[in-house]
Amino acid sequence: MRLLWVFFTGILLSCNLIFSQAPKKNSSSDIYHSIQKLNFLGTALYIAAHPDDENTRLISYLSNEVKAKTAYLSLTRGDGGQNLIGPELRELLGVLRTQELLAARRMDGGEQYFSRANDFGYSKHPNETLKIWNKEEVLSDVIWIIRNLKPDIIINRFDHRTPGTTHGHHTSSAMLSYEAFDLANNPKIYPEQLNSTEVWQPKRLFFNTSWWFYGSEEKFLKADKSNLMGLDVGVYYPLRGLSNNEIASMASSQHLCQGFGRLTTRGSEQEYIELLKGEMPEDKTNVFDGINTTWSRIEGGESIGEILVDIEDNFNFTDPSMHLPQLLEAYKALMKLKDSHWKSIKLKELKDIIQSVCGLYLEATASDSNMYPGGTVTINIEALNRSSAIIELKNITIAQDVKEGLPIVLEENKKELLKLKLPIPVNTGYTSPYWLNKKGSIGMYQVEDQQLIGKPETPHAFEVTFLMEFNGIPVKIKKPVVYRYSKPDKGERYQPFEILPEATASLKDKVIIFSSPEPKLIPVTVKALKDNVKGSLQLGYENGWKVDKASKPFEIEKKGDQQIIYFKLTPPSHEDESYISPIIKIGDNEISKQLVEITYDHIPKQSVLLPSEAKVVRLNIAKSGENIGYINGAGDKIPESLNQIGYTVSTIDPNTIQQGSLSKYDAIVVGIRAYNVVDELKFKQRYLLDYVKNGGNLIIQYNTAGRRGFHMEDLAPYPLTVSRDRVTDETSKVSIINPSHPLVNYPNKITAKDFEGWVQERGLYFPNKWSKDFTPILSMNDEGERALHGSLLVAPYGKGNYIYTGLSFFRELPAGVTGAYRLFANMLSMKQENQK
Repeated sequence: MRLLWVFFTGILLSCNLIFSQAPKKNSSSDIYHSIQKLNFLGTALYIAAHPDDENTRLISYLSNEVKAKTAYLSLTRGDGGQNLIGPELRELLGVLRTQELLAARRMDGGEQYFSRANDFGYSKHPNETLKIWNKEEVLSDVIWIIRNLKPDIIINRFDHRTPGTTHGHHTSSAMLSYEAFDLANNPKIYPEQLNSTEVWQPKRLFFNTSWWFYGSEEKFLKADKSNLMGLDVGVYYPLRGLSNNEIASMASSQHLCQGFGRLTTRGSEQEYIELLKGEMPEDKTNVFDGINTTWSRIEGGESIGEILVDIEDNFNFTDPSMHLPQLLEAYKALMKLKDSHWKSIKLKELKDIIQSVCGLYLEATASDSNMYPGGTVTINIEALNRSSAIIELKNITIAQDVKEGLPIVLEENKKELLKLKLPIPVNTGYTSPYWLNKKGSIGMYQVEDQQLIGKPETPHAFEVTFLMEFNGIPVKIKKPVVYRYSKPDKGERYQPFEILPEATASLKDKVIIFSSPEPKLIPVTVKALKDNVKGSLQLGYENGWKVDKASKPFEIEKKGDQQIIYFKLTPPSHEDESYISPIIKIGDNEISKQLVEITYDHIPKQSVLLPSEAKVVRLNIAKSGENIGYINGAGDKIPESLNQIGYTVSTIDPNTIQQGSLSKYDAIVVGIRAYNVVDELKFKQRYLLDYVKNGGNLIIQYNTAGRRGFHMEDLAPYPLTVSRDRVTDETSKVSIINPSHPLVNYPNKITAKDFEGWVQERGLYFPNKWSKDFTPILSMNDEGERALHGSLLVAPYGKGNYIYTGLSFFRELPAGVTGAYRLFANMLSMKQENQK
């Protein structure tokens, strides 16, 4: 067991280095596995809707057991979900989940693709989904990816025949895949794509079914399986010391922001796929049966196959470099092939193997983590040949510049260190997720460059091309420029080298609430991304608002330092919603971007440049009480939002809760999904209910029900059952069914107008059963569905009030929705209403 754990640790550390942009360091077993994959010419594409939808067991099986080129197409980046590990939501959450998917693929050996679809939140039906997404554009993306990837088989995660029974995004992904299967081969469909790709017809389309789709294991056992294939994905890989299920578990555990960390599993396990289109394989254990996956599938490939199969059959694990002459013969033959698709794929694989068998280490690291357009950075080159092979470094090219003083013969195990200066052209684009560069719609990201569509991330800012000679045969090898550094508590670290502005400006709060006509000092933080930066800062604003001074100077000496500049902003006397935006002027250059850095240990650091702006809201609001206690759940920004309207909010550590410790609070709010993620609350719930009984005001926000939900008998002082009911249409009509209740009258009169301008949804996980002690306040429903009354429930208990709400305040308050603020203030004021 100890040895197995050491091996696990080694695998994880290796993957950690890889995802941090470090050069790959392959063992002999890794090289052998790569040669096996080099000898398999078949491609599989798995399609679903979100990060975490993918079946990592099947992806790993296809990649590691079958040896196929395997990819996962997630139509969205998961932007509409929640985040269990940090504050990132919406587009920033999409960036985080993109990187978690890439980390998962590095574990299971797959590749990752995306469409331009934006995860706008839960959708009950594909009709709604495809309307918001723009079906034609997403379908074009799916076809574009099929035409470029050329999969032999496609596997859908979801069933295209069951609209309305699951998340609309899920069914839509299957419907689009089903339609694209044939359309990808039609030259009349999206003909503009054919300027840079060609039509393609996959051979088979499957649905990755299971007993869950049949309703129960018993029903599945009795079902007709004549159209199903069963695959044992629990195979063991002796060369890796891991079973397929262990690899799959480690891959899915990369989805940390969704709480997917899990134990590894072992042993035989069946996966089933149902044939939807194409011919059923004669061998129902081989998805590629009947498809030529050898080198003979391409003209001129047989001779290459003979060479590479011989290497595979006689691989020398002790000295892989002995295979270099054969690999170079295969390389020369591969360079002559006409098939551009397989040629480009297999050239990349073969070049990696050639480097690995020689222990060739090539690295290009920048002297700084980032540079601005017009600046100059030093690139440090390390080249090391750790074999007896004759290898010569002929030249190095970066941004069209060629390094002087070459060639150099790389003697065995003698490190060569070189330096070159890289001037960054002034027209170089900034490093940021490409799909966020243009403002999109609710359902679609705007990407103008067709060649970027489908890519998981923005290509590297700069690459270095090494022209090498192996035994006299020239081979071009490209390496991205990265930044390498060390941290005392973590050791060697890598991150992408980035192109960023000279300075950026950010506002502390994305929504600033003015609950009175008094002005506020607005702090704007200017961050220097170069030494000795100076310029001016102005605050853009709209009519009705006033700023004390149009422009203010700044000067910052050191890169990385910050300066805070204050503007006095005066709101109008009437209610109003507007935006302010800081603009930096340095010479003739204007910068209106803020820099957001996403840093977690399981993904590479991400730098995201977003428009620097804040919503400013003049809000006429009344409130009672002052001291609010907040128990954090899965993460939200409600405490900051409440501070904006004058409340004093204190975070309560559940471990410190004891009898009488809560009495000082006018109200206590429990954050979203707290009972799902904070185990201590199960033991402290009685103190919360005692607080209510003694006159307190307790507000519980939504918790998830279902398979990953919580189970508590005393969630409320009276019977209450949380369901999966939700209203996804943020514009749906809301009726106040108890208009005389204090909650909609004190201290603010709540009307239908207060439910205008809500974002993404009305709410989720509403209770569907409750005792007569509760009073439902609101009624709402999605189109064509029954009215739901469980979004906001109030019950007196002892001297106080217990409130349970599934309304999405965690989205509405940070978005500055005025009606949501008024309603929340009323909820917080229930204790004072009782004392009137």
